[in-house]
Amino acid sequence: MRVNRWELPRTNLLTQPLPHLGERGRRTHRNDSPEPTMASKASNSRKPAAKKTTRARARSADPLLVEVGWEVVNQLGGIYTVLRSKIPSLDQTWGNRYCLVGPYNEQAASVEFEPRALTGPFGQAVKRLREWGFDAHYGTWLVTGKPRVVLLDVNSVMQRLGAIKYGMWEHHHIDLSNNDDMMNRVTAFGFMVEQFFHALSEREAGRRKIVGHFHEWMGGTAIPEMRRVGSPVATVFTTHATLLGRYLAMNDPWFYDHLPFVNWAADAKRFNIEAQVKLERAAAHGAHVLTTVSQITADECEHLLGRKVDLTLPNGLNIERYAVLHEFQNLHRRYKERIHQFVMGHFFPSYSFDLENTLYAFTSGRYEYRNKGFDVTVEALAQLNHRLREAGSNKTLVVFFITKRPYRSINAEALRSKAVLEELRDTCEAIGNQVRERLFLQTAAGRTPKLDDLMDEYWRLRLRRTRAEWRIGRFPAMVTHDLLDDTHDELLNHLRSANLINGPEDRVKVIYHPDFITPSNPLFGMDYDDFVRGCHMGIFPSYYEPWGYTPLECVARGIPAITSDLSGFGAYVQSHVEDHENRGIMVCPRRYTGFKESASKVADWMFDFAQQERRDRITLRNRIESSAVQFDWHELIHHYDRAHEVAMRRAE
Repeated sequence: MRVNRWELPRTNLLTQPLPHLGERGRRTHRNDSPEPTMASKASNSRKPAAKKTTRARARSADPLLVEVGWEVVNQLGGIYTVLRSKIPSLDQTWGNRYCLVGPYNEQAASVEFEPRALTGPFGQAVKRLREWGFDAHYGTWLVTGKPRVVLLDVNSVMQRLGAIKYGMWEHHHIDLSNNDDMMNRVTAFGFMVEQFFHALSEREAGRRKIVGHFHEWMGGTAIPEMRRVGSPVATVFTTHATLLGRYLAMNDPWFYDHLPFVNWAADAKRFNIEAQVKLERAAAHGAHVLTTVSQITADECEHLLGRKVDLTLPNGLNIERYAVLHEFQNLHRRYKERIHQFVMGHFFPSYSFDLENTLYAFTSGRYEYRNKGFDVTVEALAQLNHRLREAGSNKTLVVFFITKRPYRSINAEALRSKAVLEELRDTCEAIGNQVRERLFLQTAAGRTPKLDDLMDEYWRLRLRRTRAEWRIGRFPAMVTHDLLDDTHDELLNHLRSANLINGPEDRVKVIYHPDFITPSNPLFGMDYDDFVRGCHMGIFPSYYEPWGYTPLECVARGIPAITSDLSGFGAYVQSHVEDHENRGIMVCPRRYTGFKESASKVADWMFDFAQQERRDRITLRNRIESSAVQFDWHELIHHYDRAHEVAMRRAE
């Protein structure tokens, strides 16, 4: 193994502050006075000069920014959206001085990655890595902004894994001896990231500053060793959710009350995530600047990671991507018709209802039943179903639960109903074409024909047989797939106990779809973004949600959403968006409110929404669309600029 050339006395980042940091990793003498932005610094450094060489030297002194994340060109969750969506905003400040680093995934790279020549500082660093025997790829990420990206193949260092793990134990007292495949890959990735920064610094550190921004513990595993060896890189670590906090919230109904008294070491051992938590704590303590996405997660960092957060970096979206001027209502109508087709295939073989008086709502996210608020949503739907029936409402509410669960296959009955619906449509279109032509000829000849005289016996028989095959004598299924373990599925069991069984008299219908919605999905055949735009409301009363992109994505598409005061997004809305309920963002009280009361509040909002006329819903969508701009990255990226500036100042 190559020996690093940087030297620094060994420091245990888990228990001892770094030499220039005070208690819990803060600077002992911190200057938080306002500073010029990076863009203004760059412009000041490029004042008119007599010689071109002076301007060239000024440009060469501009800093470099490298963002590291496990989800770079690797779509797994919300961090992928964070990294991808803010690229255009970062590009305005950094341009070709910006690069992302992630693990090489051949399947994902074949779609989103395009190689480029090994030029510039990042390309030369990759060239150096290859000279050292590492497999690294340099190219363009094929997303909006087309940023430079470096992908590191962890398989090229697996033969050194034992030595890498020993170094983590010797230097930082982190035991990685458990032969877990995921941990092995994360550990190898952290080593390769550290080598990449070494290669980049060999050439660039003497003439410009380098900022390394690391996302989550899987992307931040290089930080402890970089700080130990004295890397000249200014480091920022962003935790989007503490690993231990996620586990505790799933298992402790009073998580937020107990948070100040958590014994992190004992609980990490109890959940068998000791190595991961220690890596996360080491990254948090080793970074020059610790950041997170919301004040809610900042509280977790203080108690579970042992360091107060320096800055909060709220998440945004590239709202321009969703801006469709006056077309958003037309798009809503178009994609609603696509959802109509699915609903007809799912429900109409059993019974029918008026689609013109049908509203579509959804909730989505990873299957964390309590954390994501699925339990509150089911309870609210049960109350809403009762209230709509008691009120004699003519509205039907179809609610989709979109999440990911193990399943054998799509339900055979669901596929059959879809196929029969398509056959019925084809038959009716063929009959319509025949009747249209014959009706015209008969009418032109002065006759008034009967309908039966306009249709062949063949088509009458085919229509009769298709209708007979279409009808079934049972309630529509609640779940669209055959789950591997439907007996112990919490969501399915809660739906049954709440008597949400899709009976014909129920005003609230539920569809549990345990897979992602994609254009290749045979049931929907549409993109998730289009599915969201076709719905009328999103429901996300989360108990544990460090940020929460799903309600923000609804707002970006002009769809009203329910979030909670225990989500980062909900807390941000309460603090920064005036009259947010009138703007279509309802924040469910959960922190100091009981389960039943929270569910009743959600039911109240949905009942009121169901009573609105179509023109009222259109007006609401207009208000939501107009307020979405404040969540654009162009409005929020200054938080990242501040973090990078502070990191460079502390690294001096």
